Amino acid sequence: METNEPEVTSARQLDVLYQKTDKVYYELARGCGLSETAYWILYAVEVSGGSATQARIAEEFSYSRQTVNSALKTLEARGLVELASSEGDRRSKVVSLTPEGRAFADERILPAIEAEDRAFGTLLPEERAEFLRLADAYARAIDDELTRLRERGATE
Repeated sequence: METNEPEVTSARQLDVLYQKTDKVYYELARGCGLSETAYWILYAVEVSGGSATQARIAEEFSYSRQTVNSALKTLEARGLVELASSEGDRRSKVVSLTPEGRAFADERILPAIEAEDRAFGTLLPEERAEFLRLADAYARAIDDELTRLRERGATE
């Protein structure tokens, strides 16, 4: 049986697909006048219902606390977010949308989230489940491999 699908021969093809996706989000962020980090912070706050902790954002997107803090300063200066100490832990900072940030998210972030949902919805339910399962398996495998590589480099 003949198929028109290209043969997958290496992880490079997956790397190229990830780079294409990253480029789409880079261009989306720049179109909003934001850095990628600032875009993903607003995205995280939006999908969290309007507020999220700085630590959770850093962990979820694998950003350093310094990277998140720097982007938050820019977002604060633009009047899009405000920071407050968490009630349970004064050291923990909660990021919330300001009214201006809410309007910005409604205009720029929410439509992108809806577009993602529509694109994901073009896959059949079993394809969505399989895609997520495979992406998660690959992410864990590459993390394991690169962790071993870093550890080996540290001991040499």
